[in-house]
Amino acid sequence: MLLLHISDIHFRAPDCLNPALDPERPYRTRMLQDVRARAGKLGAVGAILVGGDIAFKGDPREYEVAFAWLKELAEASGCPLERVFVIPGNHDVDRGVAIKTPAVRNVQAAIAKASPQRRERELRAQFSDSDTGRALLAPLAAYNDFAKLFSCQIYPPEHLYWKQDLPLEHGVHLRIYGLTSTLLSGIDGQDDTRESLYLSPLQTVLDPVDDVINLVMCHHPPDWFLDQDEVDDAICGRAAIHLFGHKHRQRITRDDSYVRFSAGAVNPDRHEAGWNPGYNLIDLRVVGNGRERKLEINAHLMQWQSNPDQFRPVVTPQGDAVFHKSILIPGQVIPVVLTPPIQTITPETVPIVDANTDVEAAMSNEITRNLVFRFWNLTVSQRREITLHLGLITGDELQLPESERYGRALLRAGERDLLDQLAHEITKREK
Repeated sequence: MLLLHISDIHFRAPDCLNPALDPERPYRTRMLQDVRARAGKLGAVGAILVGGDIAFKGDPREYEVAFAWLKELAEASGCPLERVFVIPGNHDVDRGVAIKTPAVRNVQAAIAKASPQRRERELRAQFSDSDTGRALLAPLAAYNDFAKLFSCQIYPPEHLYWKQDLPLEHGVHLRIYGLTSTLLSGIDGQDDTRESLYLSPLQTVLDPVDDVINLVMCHHPPDWFLDQDEVDDAICGRAAIHLFGHKHRQRITRDDSYVRFSAGAVNPDRHEAGWNPGYNLIDLRVVGNGRERKLEINAHLMQWQSNPDQFRPVVTPQGDAVFHKSILIPGQVIPVVLTPPIQTITPETVPIVDANTDVEAAMSNEITRNLVFRFWNLTVSQRREITLHLGLITGDELQLPESERYGRALLRAGERDLLDQLAHEITKREK
């Protein structure tokens, strides 16, 4: 499976609202062209992983432009739009909300000022409370409204991060964890500094399940967290692939048990030192049999050059344009299962989610994610009518933000084996 890893797109209003006056647009266009050409040689992209800072100031208009561009990117790369995954960055935080809302300031301060021994408990208490949990996420409201299309929204009390599965070869799955590194971003109206943020063990429950390869997406790298050592140890010990953004520096670190990518920004500030737009193509393949199964990783790190304007490969010390790494895959030996082709969803083709599986992760197949897109394309009244009819929400939950309300409803449809009925109700209203 070929992954397209990008970060720090920074769609900035009002600049991005008028393409004719957007000085960043040519770099994004060149990237689309480069991705199209490389996908033509390497094969279609299986998933697009967006590592945060999609917007510049959490403005809803910025996400409208971002969504349109991601559709172009998905088409250029041959990737289904249902296979786009996003996480928030510090520029996805509306700092005006954080500054002007006492409830937001209070809950951020309570977590930041807690002693190291009590901070995890404080975060759990604040996020588990319906009022303070929503206050903590209030600056991410526009991001959540955008991320709901990709089933990547976050909401209290249990959805502090998301996880989704993608099938690889030989019964092995890639489990993507989208972590939320921005809970304390913009505290007291200040810019984030190293060791000012908090991730917590609540987000590093990267369960090392048999025949599952864990991939972590996190906007900020570990050295930006108050709990940086604990975060780094957990991620290094439990995940084979690490994707970070924020620093605008394109790097790859290869260890015996993991590979870490630091993304170059799609749109770094043109006035910053070391300005270099970039993106990564990461090819994953399961090879070998039995205890000798390995994950073969071939990474293409693409970086901008001017005059002529184009993206070129970053090369290894040996002059190779591809970075290679192999990692052993622990777990059971599963018989070979061919990955089914992408299907058009109908009530008859909705997969049944096994009661013993991780429901959220299992709902990441193209069929179900396509169903999510179709659900969000309905009118507000149609979404309400369907979910009430199927008993997926209660009357009290109609007061919740839409991204949370229907995020819960869609997960319940999977848990209760109602995806086929949901598809049927959506189809009726589309006709």
